[in-house]
Amino acid sequence: MLAANDIKISMDGNGAWRDNVFVERLWRSVKYEEVYLHAYDSVSEARGGIGRYLDLYNRRRPHSSLDDKT
Repeated sequence: MLAANDIKISMDGNGAWRDNVFVERLWRSVKYEEVYLHAYDSVSEARGGIGRYLDLYNRRRPHSSLDDKT
């Protein structure tokens, strides 16, 4: 089905841990620095809070891989 629609599988086929390590690290940060700290009353409130966090993460939060630059 995937091949018939010219869709390529992003993993190397072996399911190696490193295939999604960067995305997994991002989601860990989102969960521990935003989601688990707030009790959202609605889906729209959660979307707003997570959206603000992602803006902070991408634009203002220092990153160790960038020598603590934003």
